[in-house]
Amino acid sequence: MATQIPDPKRIGMVSLGCPKALVDSERILTRLRADGYAMSPDYAGADVVLVNTCGFLDSAKEESLEAIGEAIAENGRVIVTGCMGDEADAIRARFPEVLAITGAHQYEDVVEAVHEAAPPTQGPFVDLIPQPDIKLTPRHYSYLKISEGCNHSCAFCIIPQLRGKLASRRIDAVLREAEKLVAAGTRELLVISQDTSAYGVDTRHEERMWKGHPVRAHMTDLARELGQLRTPDGATPWTRLHYVYPYPHVDAVIPLMAEGLLTPYLDIPFQHAAPKVLKAMKRPANEAKVLERLKSWRATCPQIAVRSSFVVGFPGETEEDFQYLLDWLEEAQLDRVGAFRFEPVAGAQANALPDPVPEEVKEERYARIMEVTERISAAKLAAKVGKVIPVIIDEVGEPDEDGDVGATGRSQADAPEIDGAVFLRNVPADLQPGDFVSVEVEDADAHDLFGVIA
Repeated sequence: MATQIPDPKRIGMVSLGCPKALVDSERILTRLRADGYAMSPDYAGADVVLVNTCGFLDSAKEESLEAIGEAIAENGRVIVTGCMGDEADAIRARFPEVLAITGAHQYEDVVEAVHEAAPPTQGPFVDLIPQPDIKLTPRHYSYLKISEGCNHSCAFCIIPQLRGKLASRRIDAVLREAEKLVAAGTRELLVISQDTSAYGVDTRHEERMWKGHPVRAHMTDLARELGQLRTPDGATPWTRLHYVYPYPHVDAVIPLMAEGLLTPYLDIPFQHAAPKVLKAMKRPANEAKVLERLKSWRATCPQIAVRSSFVVGFPGETEEDFQYLLDWLEEAQLDRVGAFRFEPVAGAQANALPDPVPEEVKEERYARIMEVTERISAAKLAAKVGKVIPVIIDEVGEPDEDGDVGATGRSQADAPEIDGAVFLRNVPADLQPGDFVSVEVEDADAHDLFGVIA
């Protein structure tokens, strides 16, 4: 009599926080599927639910706790992992029924906890066809994590406590993963880490052989090799560099953008501009030199887009400091800006600093910085009206009552989830997510562009 193979156990996943945590979630699910588990899109169908938490800010921790509570209420069998895993006592005090708690990127521990909570009913050899890695992003773009951890000791941040010191991946392993992603349909690579500019510092930029020649574990070598990748149809995939500290060697990647090998986009976490605040934050205080380098980068690659994020209301920030930041932003003319009100984080050095900024002052400064940066953004986008720009398609809509089809895409100045969009009208019905198109810009607002395929 034939033996019937039992249905696989099913795993649910709630992934919170930054793209680096999303990559962790993808790796965990890929490992579990290799062990014979299936994925559940909802709580009801899951034998156990994983909650990958964020522990960077108190507000993020509260969001993580709410997600854990919802998973327990809806399913009851919950394993917690991620950055908030370091606060196991706090989690158990609120949710004693949690099955297991592990920390950030502790893949083996998470898999072991799942095995204990829901033992696999199928071995990894039931399916003879190798399964591709699980992606939690759309097929046409992928995050490429090049390292873990960080060597900085910024006063407002606890990332080194959560994720440890810098630990760079081997350059050949990173390039092999990138090649595999592009071959499988990725049209846009988003390079992420805690500090992309420091890639390879911990391994003394060790060399590995790749395609018959040596390459170093260094941001410039990585960027140059990623620029050689081609999609199956011969196109150059977009490659964005995120979390780039403005070390001197960053200048070397700007010509690669000018040549079209890298997407002309830099995500640089400046955090502030006032020297006194930067010193209190334990950040490099060379804001004047940064302005000179921005001019140099734009001279080399006029189409470069620079995005950054800033903290307002840091302890000791005076009105003079804040005005310095606003004046710096007027001169820097950054393309995309995010701002955050300072939040104390348990374990951060900044909590002990004197002169906390009152909440109402933080709110007022936040409103002012957003007003300035929105005005700059609106002017920069208005200057694109009438021009033809490259766009990657993210989503294609259904035909309206007149049969017209709209689509949403992004320009080279727009990273997914954090920047603006390009809204298209009257697109061909066969347009697909991941397609590259040339778009004539017809209109703009403070954040987005509107146009038609040229």
